Amino acid sequence: MCVIGDFAWDVLIRTNRELLRGGDTFGEVMLTPGGSAANVAVWASRAGLSTEFIGKIGRDRFGQLAQEDLEREHVVAHFVETDAHLTGSVAVFVDHTGERSMVSGHGADFYLLPQELPREAIRRAQHLHLTAWSFFIDPPRAAARAAALLARSVGATLSFDPGSFQMIGEMGVAQFLEVTQDLGIDIFLPNKEEGSMLTGGLTEPDEIAASLAELFPKALIMLKLDADGALVWENGKGTHIPAGTNNLVDATGAGDSFAGGFLAHYLEHHDAVAAARFATTISAWVIEHLGARPEPDAKLRAALRRV
Repeated sequence: MCVIGDFAWDVLIRTNRELLRGGDTFGEVMLTPGGSAANVAVWASRAGLSTEFIGKIGRDRFGQLAQEDLEREHVVAHFVETDAHLTGSVAVFVDHTGERSMVSGHGADFYLLPQELPREAIRRAQHLHLTAWSFFIDPPRAAARAAALLARSVGATLSFDPGSFQMIGEMGVAQFLEVTQDLGIDIFLPNKEEGSMLTGGLTEPDEIAASLAELFPKALIMLKLDADGALVWENGKGTHIPAGTNNLVDATGAGDSFAGGFLAHYLEHHDAVAAARFATTISAWVIEHLGARPEPDAKLRAALRRV
């Protein structure tokens, strides 16, 4: 699998109590590797799938650390380096309930251009994964679309994560659909809020999934439901997968870990329900730890071997 999109460093701030405006409190402040696309690539690699990554970084210390990070995670990186922009960074605020809010800077990852794509890496990929963070503005939208169309032209399958209900709303649903519906997406991986935004405010998971299947008629719909687990919608039928845990410590990266785990299992075994169960196990472990991709412990390593 090849993943194209964002690598960014997360400045993660977690408090154990509610923040008061103008106040002070103790908490945890961490610098962790992230970026939705890079997270998916890493989780797929951890689950045993041969994975490559395409993205853009600054020619700076954070860029060097990004290369070291993906090398350590056994992800083959095709980084475009630039002096014009810094490597991406994101402020991640995790409140006392475990819910997260993010502020994304416009780092180098937002400036990938079509002519900078490593086309041979895309041509040899059997599957290409994209996230909507490469589609909300242009650049990098033209590069992401060019990569998708190139991959499709050589017979690769495509998966897509719509990324953010708020950003879809700001972009406009009609424009979002205009730049994604013609790609021939095979696997669509929204969460419930993104699905609701794209389907005119529907709230029931089965209705959301059925409506998304009409918008993306070729796609397997993999609807992430957070504390309620997930819903696999395939061939007009929905299968609910219960959540692995409700012990929420930090929701950062849960959807990315689910996507990476799901794709690693599904692309190997072609069983969407089994892949969803596997992915739910991975994302359940992630939300019980801080950061988008914490270092695996014995429990997670055992789960990953089951793929």
